[in-house]
Amino acid sequence: MNFTEDFLKCCSTVIEQLDLKQIDNVAELLRGVRDKGGRLFVVGSGGGAGHASHAVCDFRKLCNLEAYAPYDNVSELTARVNDEGWDTTLSNWLKTSRINEKDGLFVFSVGGGSVTNEVSMNLVNAIKLAQSVNASIAGIAGKDGGFLGEKAQAFIRVPNPQVELVTPITEGFQALLWHLLVSHPRLQMNQAKWESLSAK
Repeated sequence: MNFTEDFLKCCSTVIEQLDLKQIDNVAELLRGVRDKGGRLFVVGSGGGAGHASHAVCDFRKLCNLEAYAPYDNVSELTARVNDEGWDTTLSNWLKTSRINEKDGLFVFSVGGGSVTNEVSMNLVNAIKLAQSVNASIAGIAGKDGGFLGEKAQAFIRVPNPQVELVTPITEGFQALLWHLLVSHPRLQMNQAKWESLSAK
């Protein structure tokens, strides 16, 4: 079996092993945030940061869910990194955004963060802050889910059939799964452009 076959077989295995109830639970949590007039703050690092900006677009446009990502204001983000340090960048951004009990925090992470190993402490601190104000917490991560998996009220774990592919598989499925969520009947309120054209 060559690499391409192996990679795609791994993807097929992940799809078979996904917990569908976890997906529906996240959709329900996000609908709850919208129904009570809350906002959704979407965060991640690396590929997760890219996902966050794209997902914010889709949650707003397709789901009428007020959503924001810190990466869409590069000036503020880099000023906070420079002046305050990376580990508190997201939590301080959330404080300024006045995150509260009506709001939600959605996290994209490969491993979910770890206090013990001091990995992704920017995400860990964002989760801690959200927890302290009773905001809803959801997200998508691989491995065992890490700190995110422990603290989130609704969480999708991407299975890891091949540990050497955990990052590309997890990040790839994060994109697939958030597109599933914004298309979910519990969330989607507006059609995307191409779907609206094909319906005519």
